[in-house]
Amino acid sequence: MSGGVARDRIRLAGVRGRGFHGVFEHERREGQEFVVDVELAADLAPAGASDDLADTVNYGEIGAEVLARIEGQPFDLIERLAEDIASDALRHSEVDEATVTVHKPQAPVGVPFTDVTVTVVRRRPAVPVVVALGANLPRGDQRPADTARAAVEALAQHPDVTVVAVSDLHDTEPVGGPEQPVYVNAVVTARTTLSPTSLLRELHGIEAAFDRRREVRWGARTLDLDLVQYGDPDSGTDVTSDLPRLTLPHPRAHERAFVLVPWLEADPDATLRHAGRAVRVAELVAALDTSGVRNHPTENLLDEGPEI
Repeated sequence: MSGGVARDRIRLAGVRGRGFHGVFEHERREGQEFVVDVELAADLAPAGASDDLADTVNYGEIGAEVLARIEGQPFDLIERLAEDIASDALRHSEVDEATVTVHKPQAPVGVPFTDVTVTVVRRRPAVPVVVALGANLPRGDQRPADTARAAVEALAQHPDVTVVAVSDLHDTEPVGGPEQPVYVNAVVTARTTLSPTSLLRELHGIEAAFDRRREVRWGARTLDLDLVQYGDPDSGTDVTSDLPRLTLPHPRAHERAFVLVPWLEADPDATLRHAGRAVRVAELVAALDTSGVRNHPTENLLDEGPEI
């Protein structure tokens, strides 16, 4: 599978401000003009479809953050200024990669010149994520359990995702929706350098490869991959979002035994942000009826199985 970094780009060029960055005393005292260009890799397809600002990167906010860095804390080197601007940009949940160029046209170089620039290209650091998997329809002669195994392998082979742990499969009774077959469910914990938006796009791509159809809400499906959590609630680095296309953490995960039981199996120390705080998944499981979640006899999900 190809890498999941977004191919779309937003470029904000020529953000100007007066800053006091430099190694010389007169630069810190008198200041000078700095100019910054920012190019962001982000998936713009949702915004192209919805025409909604909430579905894209707000480059007005990016520009304000850049200007605040230019005019803010002075640094000796524009390399450090570029680094901090890139870090700010990557905090936006849609951004996979930031390319930042800082211009210092009045730098004390000592020779005739037109401009001095420093460019840094930065991607997101790897963060922990939790993906819930479910299937209850065969795909041709492939059983739901076979589909689950192949889907986990597809995720593990993704160049921007590192699988950390996989639960066993569990047979679970359907919750909500029309009458339908029993599900097989599992949970994968992983680390990724993709933004939440791009990771969700990649999960949908795997679903589509296994003939997922979105025709009936909570209806039977060949494969369902839900992004349950992105980041670490214990350290406060998890992403929260109430956008219709990206709701984080998953709004019903705290009450779903078919998610929490396998998650706890994959990560006994797991925590989920619920009601504004990090709650141990073990505590949530203890408060639920788990009788509808049964072990499914199967080999390890990462063993070699059917191809996509």
